[in-house]
Amino acid sequence: MSDEMVTFFKALADANRLKIVGLLAQQPYSVEELAALLNLKASTVSHHLAKLAQVGLVSAKTQSYYNVYQLDEKALQSKSRNLFSQENLAASVIDVDSNAYDNKVVKDYVRKDGSLKTIPAQRKKLEAILRYIVKSFEINKRYSEKKVNEILSKYHEDTASLRRELVGYGLMKREGGGGDYWRE
Repeated sequence: MSDEMVTFFKALADANRLKIVGLLAQQPYSVEELAALLNLKASTVSHHLAKLAQVGLVSAKTQSYYNVYQLDEKALQSKSRNLFSQENLAASVIDVDSNAYDNKVVKDYVRKDGSLKTIPAQRKKLEAILRYIVKSFEINKRYSEKKVNEILSKYHEDTASLRRELVGYGLMKREGGGGDYWRE
């Protein structure tokens, strides 16, 4: 996840900061006014405002003896658009192992010799097991039903169920009743 995204959300991950943003969305306030409205010490409000300013959400201008803070709505909209762009959201999960769930299911359901302990009843787990099994078939190579059964028998004795589920989940195609099977 990008550092900018984490910093932004950390800045908003406080109830008082959210209240400050809400108040500043209505009108500008000084530190003392915000402190009175939120029943906080001025130093605490200053700390929160510094965090919000760090991510560009608030800015201050001097009026007489006071700094008056206001919400930078354009910055908020721009930051929201940027942080929630498809590109940034995709980049935030780049280091996540997309096969972690499948790997866990396979570890739980497969013996050391590669055969299944049992065929999972839960659909999500079954789908993970089927993705594991379908790797035994070459892409775009046609197999007879007999050959498919021979390969599937290495995994489980109920080859008909496995065959049916591979086709049902779209992991393999079938032509005719008992005809050719293949993986695309």
